Amino acid sequence: MSEQDPPEVTIAPVDTAPAKPAREVEELDVVTIRFAGDSGDGMQLTGDRFAMVSAAMGEDVVTLADYPAEIRAPAGTIGGVSGFQLHFGSHELYTPGDKNDVLVAMNPAALKASLKLLRKGGIIIVNEDAFTERNLAKADYKVNPLEDDSLKGFRVFKVKITKLTSGALKDSGLRPTEIDRCKNFFALGLTYWLFSRELDSTKRWIQKKFAKRTDLAEANIKALTAGWNFGNMTEQFAHTYAVRKRRSAKKPGTYRYISGNFSMALGLVAAAHRAGLHLFLGSYPITPATEVLQEISKLRHQNVTTYQAEDEIAAIGAAIGASYAGCLGITSTSGPGLALKSEFINMAVIMELPLVIVDVQRAGPSTGMPTKTEQSDLLQALYGRNGESPLVVIAARSPKDGFNVAVEASRIALKYMTPVVLLSDSYLANGTEDWRVPEIDELPEIKTNIVTDPEGYAPYKRIKETLARPWALPGTPGLEHRIGSLEKWDVTGGATYDPDNHQRMTDLRQMKIELISQEIPPTAIIGKMDAELLVLGWGSTYGSIRQAVQNLEEQGVPVACVHLRYLNPMPSDLGPILKKFKYVLIPENNNGQLQLLIQARYKINTIGMHKVKGLPFSVSEIEDKIKEILGGGDHE
Repeated sequence: MSEQDPPEVTIAPVDTAPAKPAREVEELDVVTIRFAGDSGDGMQLTGDRFAMVSAAMGEDVVTLADYPAEIRAPAGTIGGVSGFQLHFGSHELYTPGDKNDVLVAMNPAALKASLKLLRKGGIIIVNEDAFTERNLAKADYKVNPLEDDSLKGFRVFKVKITKLTSGALKDSGLRPTEIDRCKNFFALGLTYWLFSRELDSTKRWIQKKFAKRTDLAEANIKALTAGWNFGNMTEQFAHTYAVRKRRSAKKPGTYRYISGNFSMALGLVAAAHRAGLHLFLGSYPITPATEVLQEISKLRHQNVTTYQAEDEIAAIGAAIGASYAGCLGITSTSGPGLALKSEFINMAVIMELPLVIVDVQRAGPSTGMPTKTEQSDLLQALYGRNGESPLVVIAARSPKDGFNVAVEASRIALKYMTPVVLLSDSYLANGTEDWRVPEIDELPEIKTNIVTDPEGYAPYKRIKETLARPWALPGTPGLEHRIGSLEKWDVTGGATYDPDNHQRMTDLRQMKIELISQEIPPTAIIGKMDAELLVLGWGSTYGSIRQAVQNLEEQGVPVACVHLRYLNPMPSDLGPILKKFKYVLIPENNNGQLQLLIQARYKINTIGMHKVKGLPFSVSEIEDKIKEILGGGDHE
């Protein structure tokens, strides 16, 4: 993996410290780091750059962005803390990590908010300059934690990051506020040194990002280098760390470091290309789905049109119009927007038009906690419309899986002439990991039902194998037709209130969705088939479930897991699998929506594990629950 070199920008020479004798290097399999500070401290950028460099080194990387909903929350307060956590290592990783090995805290509030996430014996690097009486009071510290025993059991490194950055940039000509904003690069340089990262790719990135402000580019590179030099020269750190080489080589190919929203955007564009269609995205900005609109808009040279509508209703209306005209119609939103789109989704169901509705879920109800994660839109996606209104629902399981499910959602929508709700969530949308870019011929073939021959044509004359209706594009000679939101006569498509016909058309729309289960791949079971307990999950719980099962297997605890991509229809082999196990545990970031569906459909008892804190499940939470169940007790 490598990053493309940006255009060159002339940078003044940067003094480097003389080389110190090599220190002991401790090799590790995996590391978890959390950068935390004020919303304006650049912690998202800092963590993102560290993750990018790690991915470019061939390490596996999974990240978690954790930031407040306010554009700029009160500085120095716990509510204003912005964090970025990354897990990197020498083998495949599934989560951004449970407990951190290293915490970089830029102020007292960041320390207080993040300390509970640090393992005992972990490293704390603090910006000592920020621990003033005023900042301590804002974080509700009565006593400076750097001067008492409250951090006993951790390895604490007090670094005057603000003063050292100011000293390195004293001749930069920048304003004091601009100099202060460079301190995140000092912290980044220090952690680069601590974990044996190189500086060159980040220097090139800084040159590109600040190409119009060479003074800022020079300052940030100086701050980055000063942080690295400080680590190299100081006696505080006894040794450095490095990640062991991968146990097994990655599959050959080109890799990218990618977020969930970006991978989904790429998947939608790739699907349109594979189908030979123009992509039209009608969307209205909403956290955390806005990036899908932003990323697709950057690809307008790829036969793509994006339309930022005045509201959610106009956005989906335009997407349906584009679908009627022969485009791959897409609309993107989050939970509140999905509610507003419900009437138009219903119209796409009864008109039987291909449409992909991307729902990046967030904590609700209403505006709830807009930057926090939840899986609470499942029942809304399935049933949040009037009448019998069946459609397809599938879900991504990881940031990079967004690409795969976007392609699959598009394929199903076009083949079966149906709306498809594609579920992601804030955890996946803002999370990142390294992703292998597939070759075009690795993508599934995507066919459409577009017809051009008027002989025997009727708007609702169905294809036998799929029950999909033909897709006649406006302006095609001999295929003039009219469709709308009223019930239609079977085959001919004329409006009707005939009761028997309504029964038949309702049944046909349901049967069409059920037919899709015939092409769902066999359900993969990870773990022991003879285990007593199966963990069943969907969406973003995948990583924590997979890692928990793997950990317990290594401890000799027999357990298995199944993760669902297809939520409607469900896999045809799921029922028999579930009935093989004594216990079925269903962890969800909601109050039991999948559990309700499973119990109703398969008539089995399950054990729910529900969480609505705006946070993903940790691996240890699921491990502990499994051990509790297998250890006996009441499971009602």
